[in-house]
Amino acid sequence: MSNDFRAAIAERRSNYDLTGKSSLSDAELQELVECASLNTPSAFNMQSGRIVLLLGENHKKLWEIVRETLRKMVPADNFKATDDKISSFSAGYGTILFYEDKTTVKRFQNNFPLYAEMLPWFSSNGAGMLQFTVWTMLRDAGMGASLQHYGNLIEEQVAKEWGLDPNWMLIAQMPFGVPNSFPKQPEQLPVSDRVKVIK
Repeated sequence: MSNDFRAAIAERRSNYDLTGKSSLSDAELQELVECASLNTPSAFNMQSGRIVLLLGENHKKLWEIVRETLRKMVPADNFKATDDKISSFSAGYGTILFYEDKTTVKRFQNNFPLYAEMLPWFSSNGAGMLQFTVWTMLRDAGMGASLQHYGNLIEEQVAKEWGLDPNWMLIAQMPFGVPNSFPKQPEQLPVSDRVKVIK
């Protein structure tokens, strides 16, 4: 990992043009997601984030589940664009599934009733930080990725397929791999519209 965190942040963006290659070994990928899981902060030290790393045929199987789920929902004459999009995710090397453990959140709600209403929001904040951390680490390692959100459509089938805890809520899916190309810098609002300094 480089020490230039600013550069890694600036270069991280959605990349849909992936290859089935990885710049890291499977063991290094496991170490990367473990490092992110252990070191990303969470409110109340809740540690409700869960990660599943899908590699090889398991990665491809996930996107076939998504494809066949959407095939039942998208009109046939409009399906090609959806099919092509799913194929671009499947073309990557692997997929990281991000979950939040509802049992953990519920336990903290019981233990901290004053904050019970806000704890699901705090959990969501932690989920976002974990996704950003993993994504930035992948980019720093020379890979591209994007963040997808099919969880509400596939959560039950995915849990059954890989024997996952049904109390884990599937938040996002991150296909990744060495990219064929890098996307351009997106249009951005002026920083003066987004950041205010008050002295």
